[in-house]
Amino acid sequence: MKKKITAIVSILLASLLIGSSFVYAEEAEDAVYTVGICQLVQHNALDAATQGFKDALIEALGEEHVIFDEQNAAGDSATCATITAGFAASEVDLIMANATPALQAAASATSTIPILGTSVTDYGTALNLNDFSGTVGGNISGTSDLAPLDQQAQIIKELFPEAQTVGIMYCSGEANSVYQATTIRTYLEEEGYTVEEYTFADSNDVAFVTQSACDECDVLFLPTDNTAASCTSAIDAVARPTRTPIVTGEENMCVGCGVATLTISYYDLGKVTGQMAAKVLTGEEEISEMPIQWAAETVKKYNPEICADLGIEIPDSYEALEIAAE
Repeated sequence: MKKKITAIVSILLASLLIGSSFVYAEEAEDAVYTVGICQLVQHNALDAATQGFKDALIEALGEEHVIFDEQNAAGDSATCATITAGFAASEVDLIMANATPALQAAASATSTIPILGTSVTDYGTALNLNDFSGTVGGNISGTSDLAPLDQQAQIIKELFPEAQTVGIMYCSGEANSVYQATTIRTYLEEEGYTVEEYTFADSNDVAFVTQSACDECDVLFLPTDNTAASCTSAIDAVARPTRTPIVTGEENMCVGCGVATLTISYYDLGKVTGQMAAKVLTGEEEISEMPIQWAAETVKKYNPEICADLGIEIPDSYEALEIAAE
């Protein structure tokens, strides 16, 4: 008799568990996730990362299962804080922070909602992490847009071996630009260059700082700096007449003012971030255990228009950028 009762109880428990599994599966299929997107500023690289993120998440979950609350901070870090605080208050399911100030704002806004960064150069620098090993932990992970800085320095050496002074120009308020400047400076000095740094506080200073840098340097390097990326026309208007070549940290900046770059695809980087988001939202992976992801490949590219204007010959190993007709 006891065996019969035990068997019946076991069957009932199994039925309950199976029933619960079906309910869970149905709930998962019907789930609709709200994703807050905070993008620091509008320019081609960040726009491409956001689009790649959205496309990947829709591809993974279906358009009917994702609601995007997409907001742009117009280059203002304080606005990033306002946007991400709003996401936290409305309890979105996940925050995508596009660029370092957006990530920093999101990290301050919530310690519980999952946060994925993209277009962030170095997470240890951005989040003030000691002994950063590649995994942030807690509620933060994401993707890095850093192309190897030693290889960036090699591009300058390859194209301008006779140059003596290299100027690094960036926004002093962008932590990851400071990181890039400090790191590449070492590589450039190892190659025998004299290195000077030129910083601007915001877009209002860009033209003036560019003029000073062009007057004093043989070649300039622009890291993946959001302020500079938003002001490439102003930079080019100063640099090209002085015949000062610029190597940039990514291709969209190179289109605007550079002669060459070692670049990644920001769209592909955004897609990787979106794929990570799908795994977090569906519970397939824990964000605290997700290491930072990197671009799959880098490519050497050059701007044929500016190179022709400056009389710069580019090796065959470089790929020509597509320059849209105005």
